[in-house]
Amino acid sequence: MSTYDDSNVSSERAIILIVVLVIVAVKIVFGVSICLKRAQNKSSSVSQDARFLTLTIDKFLNEMELEKPIRFTSQQLMIATDNFTHLLGSGGFGAVYKGIFGNGKIVAVKVLHGNSDQTIGEQFMAEVSTIGRVHHFNLVRLYGFCPERNLRALVYEYMVNGSLDKYLFREKKILGFEKLHQIAVGTAKGIAYLHEECQQRIVHYDIKPENILLDGQFFPKVADFGLAKLCNRENTHITMTGRRGTPGYAAPELWMPYPVTHKCDVYSFGMLLFEVVGRRRNLERDLSESQDWFPKWVWKKFENGNWEEMMIVVGIEENDREKAERMIKVALWCVQDRPEMRPLMSVVVKMLEGGVEIPAPLYPFKHIFMGSSPGTHNLPAASFWDGSTFDLSASTVQGSSFVRGTPTMKKYEIEIAST
Repeated sequence: MSTYDDSNVSSERAIILIVVLVIVAVKIVFGVSICLKRAQNKSSSVSQDARFLTLTIDKFLNEMELEKPIRFTSQQLMIATDNFTHLLGSGGFGAVYKGIFGNGKIVAVKVLHGNSDQTIGEQFMAEVSTIGRVHHFNLVRLYGFCPERNLRALVYEYMVNGSLDKYLFREKKILGFEKLHQIAVGTAKGIAYLHEECQQRIVHYDIKPENILLDGQFFPKVADFGLAKLCNRENTHITMTGRRGTPGYAAPELWMPYPVTHKCDVYSFGMLLFEVVGRRRNLERDLSESQDWFPKWVWKKFENGNWEEMMIVVGIEENDREKAERMIKVALWCVQDRPEMRPLMSVVVKMLEGGVEIPAPLYPFKHIFMGSSPGTHNLPAASFWDGSTFDLSASTVQGSSFVRGTPTMKKYEIEIAST
Protein backbone atom coordinates (compact mmCIF):
# COMPACT_ATOMS: atom_id res chain seq x y z
CA MET A 1 0.00 0.00 0.00
CA SER A 2 2.69 2.40 0.91
CA THR A 3 4.67 1.53 -2.19
CA TYR A 4 1.74 2.37 -4.41
CA ASP A 5 1.17 5.65 -2.61
CA ASP A 6 4.81 6.60 -2.99
CA SER A 7 4.65 5.83 -6.68
CA ASN A 8 1.60 8.06 -7.13
CA VAL A 9 3.25 10.90 -5.30
CA SER A 10 6.32 10.66 -7.48
CA SER A 11 4.18 10.69 -10.62
CA GLU A 12 2.26 13.75 -9.45
CA ARG A 13 5.50 15.54 -8.64
CA ALA A 14 6.86 14.72 -12.05
CA ILE A 15 3.74 16.03 -13.73
CA ILE A 16 3.84 19.21 -11.68
CA LEU A 17 7.51 19.70 -12.53
CA ILE A 18 6.84 19.21 -16.22
CA VAL A 19 3.95 21.70 -16.11
CA VAL A 20 6.15 24.24 -14.32
CA LEU A 21 8.94 23.75 -16.88
CA VAL A 22 6.47 24.17 -19.73
CA ILE A 23 5.09 27.38 -18.20
CA VAL A 24 8.60 28.74 -17.66
CA ALA A 25 9.56 27.85 -21.22
CA VAL A 26 6.44 29.52 -22.58
CA LYS A 27 7.18 32.65 -20.58
CA ILE A 28 10.77 32.69 -21.78
CA VAL A 29 9.70 32.30 -25.40
CA PHE A 30 7.02 34.94 -24.99
CA GLY A 31 9.49 37.30 -23.33
CA VAL A 32 12.08 36.77 -26.05
CA SER A 33 9.49 37.37 -28.75
CA ILE A 34 8.41 40.61 -27.07
CA CYS A 35 12.01 41.75 -26.84
CA LEU A 36 12.60 40.91 -30.46
CA LYS A 37 9.44 42.74 -31.49
CA ARG A 38 10.41 45.77 -29.47
CA ALA A 39 13.86 45.72 -31.01
CA GLN A 40 12.32 45.50 -34.47
CA ASN A 41 9.92 48.34 -33.68
CA LYS A 42 12.77 50.44 -32.36
CA SER A 43 14.85 49.67 -35.43
CA SER A 44 11.86 50.48 -37.63
CA SER A 45 11.28 53.72 -35.73
CA VAL A 46 14.93 54.73 -36.15
CA SER A 47 14.69 53.84 -39.81
CA GLN A 48 11.52 55.93 -40.22
CA ASP A 49 13.11 58.85 -38.39
CA ALA A 50 16.18 58.64 -40.58
CA ARG A 51 14.00 58.44 -43.69
CA PHE A 52 11.96 61.45 -42.53
CA LEU A 53 15.14 63.45 -41.83
CA THR A 54 16.49 62.58 -45.27
CA LEU A 55 13.26 63.69 -46.95
CA THR A 56 13.26 66.92 -44.93
CA ILE A 57 16.84 67.71 -45.92
CA ASP A 58 16.10 66.90 -49.56
CA LYS A 59 13.07 69.20 -49.49
CA PHE A 60 15.14 71.95 -47.86
CA LEU A 61 17.87 71.63 -50.50
CA ASN A 62 15.30 71.67 -53.29
CA GLU A 63 13.73 74.81 -51.86
CA MET A 64 17.17 76.39 -51.53
CA GLU A 65 17.85 75.54 -55.16
CA LEU A 66 14.59 77.26 -56.13
CA GLU A 67 15.91 80.47 -54.55
CA LYS A 68 18.19 80.78 -57.57
CA PRO A 69 16.79 81.68 -60.99
CA ILE A 70 16.09 78.52 -63.00
CA ARG A 71 17.18 78.07 -66.60
CA PHE A 72 14.15 77.19 -68.76
CA THR A 73 14.06 75.98 -72.35
CA SER A 74 11.97 77.68 -75.02
CA GLN A 75 9.86 74.52 -75.28
CA GLN A 76 9.05 74.61 -71.55
CA LEU A 77 7.92 78.23 -71.79
CA MET A 78 5.89 77.58 -74.94
CA ILE A 79 4.02 74.81 -73.13
CA ALA A 80 3.54 76.92 -69.97
CA THR A 81 2.14 79.88 -71.93
CA ASP A 82 0.09 77.78 -74.38
CA ASN A 83 2.30 79.03 -77.19
CA PHE A 84 2.23 82.61 -75.82
CA THR A 85 -1.53 82.99 -76.05
CA HIS A 86 -2.55 85.04 -72.98
CA LEU A 87 -1.00 88.52 -73.39
CA LEU A 88 -0.79 90.51 -70.14
CA GLY A 89 0.83 93.65 -71.55
CA SER A 90 3.43 95.00 -73.92
CA GLY A 91 5.78 97.93 -74.34
CA GLY A 92 9.07 99.00 -75.81
CA PHE A 93 10.86 96.19 -73.97
CA GLY A 94 8.69 93.42 -75.43
CA ALA A 95 5.60 91.54 -74.26
CA VAL A 96 4.48 89.75 -71.08
CA TYR A 97 2.42 86.56 -71.18
CA LYS A 98 0.63 84.60 -68.49
CA GLY A 99 1.94 81.07 -67.95
CA ILE A 100 1.06 78.05 -65.81
CA PHE A 101 3.54 75.30 -64.98
CA GLY A 102 2.63 71.67 -64.37
CA ASN A 103 2.62 72.13 -60.59
CA GLY A 104 -0.04 74.85 -60.93
CA LYS A 105 2.36 77.76 -60.39
CA ILE A 106 1.18 80.88 -62.27
CA VAL A 107 3.94 83.06 -63.71
CA ALA A 108 4.47 86.06 -65.97
CA VAL A 109 6.78 85.37 -68.90
CA LYS A 110 8.47 88.46 -70.29
CA VAL A 111 9.66 87.97 -73.88
CA LEU A 112 12.33 90.54 -74.78
CA HIS A 113 12.12 92.41 -78.05
CA GLY A 114 14.50 94.99 -79.45
CA ASN A 115 15.98 96.60 -82.53
CA SER A 116 19.00 94.31 -82.43
CA ASP A 117 20.40 91.22 -80.74
CA GLN A 118 22.72 93.53 -78.81
CA THR A 119 19.80 95.52 -77.38
CA ILE A 120 17.95 92.36 -76.38
CA GLY A 121 21.12 90.94 -74.85
CA GLU A 122 21.73 94.11 -72.82
CA GLN A 123 18.16 94.07 -71.48
CA PHE A 124 18.46 90.38 -70.64
CA MET A 125 21.75 90.74 -68.80
CA ALA A 126 20.57 93.86 -66.96
CA GLU A 127 17.52 92.11 -65.51
CA VAL A 128 19.16 88.78 -64.65
CA SER A 129 22.25 90.40 -63.10
CA THR A 130 20.23 92.77 -60.91
CA ILE A 131 16.87 91.37 -59.83
CA GLY A 132 18.18 87.80 -60.17
CA ARG A 133 20.45 88.24 -57.17
CA VAL A 134 18.18 90.03 -54.68
CA HIS A 135 15.07 89.22 -52.67
CA HIS A 136 12.80 91.76 -51.02
CA PHE A 137 9.07 91.86 -50.33
CA ASN A 138 8.70 95.02 -52.43
CA LEU A 139 10.65 93.74 -55.45
CA VAL A 140 9.11 91.44 -58.03
CA ARG A 141 10.60 87.93 -57.85
CA LEU A 142 12.55 86.47 -60.79
CA TYR A 143 11.93 82.71 -60.97
CA GLY A 144 14.05 82.00 -64.03
CA PHE A 145 15.07 82.80 -67.58
CA CYS A 146 15.47 81.42 -71.07
CA PRO A 147 18.74 82.50 -72.78
CA GLU A 148 18.23 80.82 -76.14
CA ARG A 149 19.01 82.82 -79.26
CA ASN A 150 15.49 82.39 -80.66
CA LEU A 151 13.85 83.24 -77.31
CA ARG A 152 15.27 85.49 -74.64
CA ALA A 153 12.70 85.53 -71.87
CA LEU A 154 12.39 86.15 -68.12
CA VAL A 155 9.99 84.30 -65.82
CA TYR A 156 8.59 86.43 -63.00
CA GLU A 157 6.05 85.92 -60.25
CA TYR A 158 2.54 86.68 -61.43
CA MET A 159 1.01 89.85 -60.00
CA VAL A 160 -2.73 89.41 -60.12
CA ASN A 161 -3.68 93.12 -59.88
CA GLY A 162 -1.36 94.36 -62.59
CA SER A 163 0.38 97.74 -62.58
CA LEU A 164 -0.36 100.85 -60.52
CA ASP A 165 -1.09 103.12 -63.50
CA LYS A 166 -4.47 101.56 -64.22
CA TYR A 167 -5.62 102.38 -60.67
CA LEU A 168 -4.46 105.99 -60.94
CA PHE A 169 -5.29 107.06 -64.49
CA ARG A 170 -7.79 104.61 -65.94
CA GLU A 171 -11.28 103.48 -65.06
CA LYS A 172 -10.22 101.39 -62.04
CA LYS A 173 -9.91 104.20 -59.46
CA ILE A 174 -11.00 101.90 -56.66
CA LEU A 175 -8.12 102.38 -54.24
CA GLY A 176 -8.64 104.58 -51.20
CA PHE A 177 -6.01 107.10 -50.14
CA GLU A 178 -4.85 104.95 -47.19
CA LYS A 179 -4.02 102.11 -49.59
CA LEU A 180 -2.30 104.52 -51.99
CA HIS A 181 -0.17 105.79 -49.11
CA GLN A 182 0.78 102.19 -48.26
CA ILE A 183 1.71 101.60 -51.90
CA ALA A 184 3.94 104.71 -51.87
CA VAL A 185 5.69 103.57 -48.68
CA GLY A 186 6.19 100.02 -49.99
CA THR A 187 7.61 101.30 -53.27
CA ALA A 188 10.02 103.57 -51.39
CA LYS A 189 11.17 100.59 -49.27
CA GLY A 190 11.88 98.56 -52.40
CA ILE A 191 13.99 101.34 -53.94
CA ALA A 192 15.78 101.96 -50.62
CA TYR A 193 16.75 98.27 -50.55
CA LEU A 194 18.21 98.51 -54.06
CA HIS A 195 20.21 101.63 -53.18
CA GLU A 196 21.35 100.97 -49.64
CA GLU A 197 21.10 97.30 -48.65
CA CYS A 198 22.35 95.26 -51.61
CA GLN A 199 25.98 94.18 -51.79
CA GLN A 200 26.27 96.31 -54.92
CA ARG A 201 24.02 99.34 -55.32
CA ILE A 202 21.35 98.86 -57.99
CA VAL A 203 20.06 101.92 -59.85
CA HIS A 204 16.70 101.26 -61.52
CA TYR A 205 16.52 104.29 -63.89
CA ASP A 206 12.84 103.80 -64.78
CA ILE A 207 10.63 104.28 -61.71
CA LYS A 208 7.07 105.04 -62.85
CA PRO A 209 3.53 103.74 -62.14
CA GLU A 210 3.68 101.25 -65.03
CA ASN A 211 6.64 99.56 -63.33
CA ILE A 212 4.99 99.22 -59.91
CA LEU A 213 3.07 95.93 -59.80
CA LEU A 214 0.39 95.00 -57.26
CA ASP A 215 -0.26 91.56 -55.76
CA GLY A 216 -3.58 90.14 -54.60
CA GLN A 217 -3.63 92.39 -51.51
CA PHE A 218 -2.41 95.43 -53.50
CA PHE A 219 1.05 95.32 -51.96
CA PRO A 220 3.51 96.99 -54.37
CA LYS A 221 6.55 95.42 -56.01
CA VAL A 222 9.06 97.32 -58.13
CA ALA A 223 9.45 95.65 -61.54
CA ASP A 224 11.10 95.99 -64.97
CA PHE A 225 14.85 96.10 -64.47
CA GLY A 226 15.68 96.33 -68.18
CA LEU A 227 17.51 99.63 -67.67
CA ALA A 228 18.93 98.82 -64.24
CA LYS A 229 22.63 99.00 -63.53
CA LEU A 230 24.90 97.63 -60.82
CA CYS A 231 27.49 100.00 -59.40
CA ASN A 232 30.08 99.85 -56.63
CA ARG A 233 29.35 101.89 -53.54
CA GLU A 234 32.81 103.44 -53.75
CA ASN A 235 31.86 105.13 -57.02
CA THR A 236 29.90 108.29 -56.25
CA HIS A 237 29.10 108.95 -59.92
CA ILE A 238 27.85 106.63 -62.64
CA THR A 239 29.24 106.51 -66.16
CA MET A 240 26.38 106.75 -68.66
CA THR A 241 26.57 105.22 -72.15
CA GLY A 242 23.27 106.72 -73.31
CA ARG A 243 20.05 108.27 -72.13
CA ARG A 244 17.89 106.23 -69.81
CA GLY A 245 14.44 106.52 -68.27
CA THR A 246 11.06 107.80 -69.35
CA PRO A 247 10.39 111.47 -70.19
CA GLY A 248 8.45 113.08 -67.37
CA TYR A 249 10.08 110.81 -64.78
CA ALA A 250 13.77 111.00 -65.78
CA ALA A 251 15.90 113.23 -63.56
CA PRO A 252 17.43 116.40 -65.11
CA GLU A 253 20.99 115.09 -64.71
CA LEU A 254 20.16 112.43 -67.29
CA TRP A 255 19.80 115.16 -69.92
CA MET A 256 21.75 118.07 -68.37
CA PRO A 257 25.48 118.28 -67.51
CA TYR A 258 25.08 117.17 -63.91
CA PRO A 259 26.89 114.15 -62.41
CA VAL A 260 24.64 111.07 -62.46
CA THR A 261 24.13 109.20 -59.17
CA HIS A 262 21.54 106.86 -57.66
CA LYS A 263 19.59 110.02 -56.76
CA CYS A 264 18.05 109.91 -60.25
CA ASP A 265 15.72 107.19 -58.86
CA VAL A 266 14.76 109.54 -56.02
CA TYR A 267 13.67 112.16 -58.56
CA SER A 268 11.58 109.61 -60.47
CA PHE A 269 9.95 108.46 -57.24
CA GLY A 270 9.06 112.08 -56.45
CA MET A 271 7.30 112.42 -59.82
CA LEU A 272 5.46 109.17 -59.15
CA LEU A 273 4.45 110.49 -55.72
CA PHE A 274 2.81 113.56 -57.28
CA GLU A 275 0.72 111.26 -59.48
CA VAL A 276 -0.29 109.11 -56.52
CA VAL A 277 -1.53 112.15 -54.58
CA GLY A 278 -3.28 113.72 -57.57
CA ARG A 279 -4.49 110.42 -59.07
CA ARG A 280 -3.77 111.97 -62.47
CA ARG A 281 -0.90 112.22 -64.92
CA ASN A 282 1.51 114.99 -64.06
CA LEU A 283 1.11 116.40 -67.56
CA GLU A 284 -2.42 116.69 -68.98
CA ARG A 285 -2.73 118.97 -71.99
CA ASP A 286 -6.53 119.13 -71.86
CA LEU A 287 -6.41 121.13 -68.60
CA SER A 288 -5.84 124.87 -68.30
CA GLU A 289 -2.28 126.10 -68.58
CA SER A 290 -2.11 126.76 -64.84
CA GLN A 291 -2.97 123.13 -64.05
CA ASP A 292 -1.55 121.20 -67.01
CA TRP A 293 1.69 120.31 -65.16
CA PHE A 294 0.64 119.07 -61.73
CA PRO A 295 3.97 119.49 -59.84
CA LYS A 296 4.15 123.20 -60.77
CA TRP A 297 0.52 123.72 -59.68
CA VAL A 298 1.23 121.92 -56.37
CA TRP A 299 4.27 124.13 -55.71
CA LYS A 300 2.25 127.31 -56.23
CA LYS A 301 -0.42 126.13 -53.79
CA PHE A 302 2.23 125.07 -51.28
CA GLU A 303 4.15 128.34 -51.64
CA ASN A 304 0.99 130.38 -51.02
CA GLY A 305 -0.16 128.18 -48.16
CA ASN A 306 -3.33 127.12 -50.01
CA TRP A 307 -3.44 123.62 -48.52
CA GLU A 308 -7.23 123.69 -48.19
CA GLU A 309 -7.83 124.46 -51.86
CA MET A 310 -5.24 121.90 -52.91
CA MET A 311 -6.89 119.12 -50.87
CA ILE A 312 -10.33 119.94 -52.23
CA VAL A 313 -9.14 119.94 -55.84
CA VAL A 314 -7.36 116.57 -55.58
CA GLY A 315 -10.23 115.06 -53.58
CA ILE A 316 -8.44 114.34 -50.29
CA GLU A 317 -10.76 113.75 -47.33
CA GLU A 318 -10.17 115.33 -43.93
CA ASN A 319 -8.81 112.19 -42.24
CA ASP A 320 -6.22 111.73 -45.01
CA ARG A 321 -4.93 115.30 -45.20
CA GLU A 322 -1.97 114.85 -42.87
CA LYS A 323 -0.66 111.94 -44.97
CA ALA A 324 -1.30 113.90 -48.19
CA GLU A 325 0.60 116.97 -46.93
CA ARG A 326 3.48 114.74 -45.92
CA MET A 327 3.53 113.07 -49.35
CA ILE A 328 3.51 116.43 -51.13
CA LYS A 329 6.43 117.77 -49.09
CA VAL A 330 8.38 114.57 -49.69
CA ALA A 331 7.66 114.78 -53.43
CA LEU A 332 8.93 118.38 -53.55
CA TRP A 333 12.18 117.34 -51.84
CA CYS A 334 12.63 114.33 -54.11
CA VAL A 335 12.37 116.38 -57.32
CA GLN A 336 14.94 119.02 -56.36
CA ASP A 337 16.95 119.82 -59.49
CA ARG A 338 20.29 119.32 -57.72
CA PRO A 339 20.84 115.60 -56.93
CA GLU A 340 22.62 116.33 -53.65
CA MET A 341 19.53 118.18 -52.42
CA ARG A 342 17.39 115.04 -52.64
CA PRO A 343 17.03 112.74 -49.61
CA LEU A 344 18.15 109.13 -49.45
CA MET A 345 15.31 106.68 -50.06
CA SER A 346 15.61 105.33 -46.52
CA VAL A 347 14.90 108.88 -45.29
CA VAL A 348 11.99 109.13 -47.72
CA VAL A 349 10.49 106.03 -46.07
CA LYS A 350 10.84 107.59 -42.61
CA MET A 351 9.29 110.88 -43.77
CA LEU A 352 6.34 109.13 -45.42
CA GLU A 353 5.72 107.06 -42.29
CA GLY A 354 5.88 110.14 -40.07
CA GLY A 355 9.09 109.11 -38.28
CA VAL A 356 11.04 112.22 -39.38
CA GLU A 357 9.98 115.85 -39.44
CA ILE A 358 9.95 117.28 -42.95
CA PRO A 359 11.53 120.72 -43.44
CA ALA A 360 9.82 123.17 -45.77
CA PRO A 361 10.98 122.27 -49.30
CA LEU A 362 12.97 124.65 -51.48
CA TYR A 363 11.81 125.66 -54.96
CA PRO A 364 12.70 122.61 -57.08
CA PHE A 365 12.10 123.60 -60.71
CA LYS A 366 14.75 126.18 -61.61
CA HIS A 367 16.18 123.89 -64.26
CA ILE A 368 12.79 123.94 -66.04
CA PHE A 369 11.37 127.43 -65.54
CA MET A 370 14.31 129.73 -65.01
CA GLY A 371 16.63 128.58 -67.78
CA SER A 372 19.54 128.53 -65.36
CA SER A 373 22.67 126.65 -66.20
CA PRO A 374 24.26 124.41 -63.53
CA GLY A 375 26.18 126.40 -60.96
CA THR A 376 24.23 129.66 -61.33
CA HIS A 377 21.47 128.86 -58.83
CA ASN A 378 21.36 130.92 -55.66
CA LEU A 379 21.76 127.70 -53.69
CA PRO A 380 24.62 126.42 -51.53
CA ALA A 381 27.31 124.57 -53.41
CA ALA A 382 26.99 121.38 -51.39
CA SER A 383 24.20 119.84 -49.42
CA PHE A 384 23.14 116.33 -48.57
CA TRP A 385 20.80 114.11 -46.59
CA ASP A 386 23.00 112.00 -44.32
CA GLY A 387 20.28 109.45 -43.58
CA SER A 388 18.35 111.22 -40.86
CA THR A 389 19.04 114.96 -41.08
CA PHE A 390 19.39 117.55 -43.79
CA ASP A 391 22.53 119.70 -43.65
CA LEU A 392 23.44 122.67 -45.76
CA SER A 393 27.03 123.85 -46.00
CA ALA A 394 27.96 127.47 -45.41
CA SER A 395 29.56 127.89 -48.81
CA THR A 396 27.29 129.80 -51.17
CA VAL A 397 27.15 131.34 -54.56
CA GLN A 398 28.60 134.83 -54.44
CA GLY A 399 25.99 137.47 -53.73
CA SER A 400 23.60 135.16 -51.85
CA SER A 401 22.30 136.05 -48.43
CA PHE A 402 20.62 133.79 -45.90
CA VAL A 403 17.48 133.88 -43.84
CA ARG A 404 16.60 131.52 -41.04
CA GLY A 405 13.72 129.12 -41.69
CA THR A 406 10.99 127.60 -39.56
CA PRO A 407 11.66 126.02 -36.14
CA THR A 408 11.74 122.62 -37.81
CA MET A 409 14.36 123.85 -40.25
CA LYS A 410 16.42 125.31 -37.39
CA LYS A 411 16.38 121.91 -35.76
CA TYR A 412 17.98 120.45 -38.87
CA GLU A 413 20.31 123.50 -39.28
CA ILE A 414 18.83 124.41 -42.67
CA GLU A 415 19.25 127.83 -44.17
CA ILE A 416 17.62 129.04 -47.37
CA ALA A 417 19.44 131.18 -49.87
CA SER A 418 17.23 134.19 -50.49
CA THR A 419 16.69 135.18 -54.10
